[in-house]
Amino acid sequence: MAMDLKNNKIASLAWDYFVITLGSALYTFAWSCMFIPNGIASGGVTGASTIINFATGIPVYISYIVINVILLLLGFLILGKSFGLKTIFAIAISTVFLDFYASMESWYLFFESRLLLVLVATLIESIGIALILEVGGSTGGTDIIALIINKFWPVTIGRVYLATDLFIIASILLVPGKTIEDMVYGYVAMFLFSVMVDWVLLGRKSTWQVMVFSDKYQKIADYIIHNMNRGVTALNSVGWYTGNDKKVLLIIVRKRELHDLTKIIKSMDPKAFVSVAEASTVYGEGFDEIKTGVNILKKKKDNEADEQTERIDND
Repeated sequence: MAMDLKNNKIASLAWDYFVITLGSALYTFAWSCMFIPNGIASGGVTGASTIINFATGIPVYISYIVINVILLLLGFLILGKSFGLKTIFAIAISTVFLDFYASMESWYLFFESRLLLVLVATLIESIGIALILEVGGSTGGTDIIALIINKFWPVTIGRVYLATDLFIIASILLVPGKTIEDMVYGYVAMFLFSVMVDWVLLGRKSTWQVMVFSDKYQKIADYIIHNMNRGVTALNSVGWYTGNDKKVLLIIVRKRELHDLTKIIKSMDPKAFVSVAEASTVYGEGFDEIKTGVNILKKKKDNEADEQTERIDND
């Protein structure tokens, strides 16, 4: 049993790092083979590194490493060791891909329409970043800032990107030869990226409320608890037409679990009546954590109180 758990943990960890590698490959391809060759810089540390490259000729991967090493320290302190290890891997593999793609000029893609280029490149980048974030990793930079803020406050990751990238993209005007048009394309990419990342991540994490009306409620409930690891609440109800007492099952699941749940219910009771409604937000174990920033403020006040007590004791 212990060996099976260990093997499952290793397999899960291996899968996470595979997903991070795939996401990094997609994300860096969008930059190295699409954005950069076409003279476009969007947001994030990669965008800042690209602007530095346009201005000085310093390779993108060098600036990318230097900036990320500084921001990575914040990830260790606030987001934990596990996050830091995955992020180190993501940064390392992304650096390798950035360097590799830079030498593959035959892979560069050019479009007659720069807008179409931005659309396609942003889509590829968004999928790559979303894959990395989904398994708890990050490519560093504004990813770290976004995840830190999202850890304590209910602000979507896409909105944090939107706010932090405004200055980075505007700085392209400091590069000789760059125009307002270049800045506008950068903002278009930034906006599309923030929307797409939210859409990919929140689409997978959306929550659904399922109510099951069935005479076989006990069998269905037992299966959900033991095989799907989801909680079930049995609500008392009365069939108004028959006057019989009944049980209605209330179940909260992620979108990815909804198909399996309805399939199981149908197989156990083809006559079951099932009501499905989307829940905008669900807080609690197994779902989202309530993020208000209160814990940070409370911790700060407690530290100040401890310091004041210490000073009094010393006096």
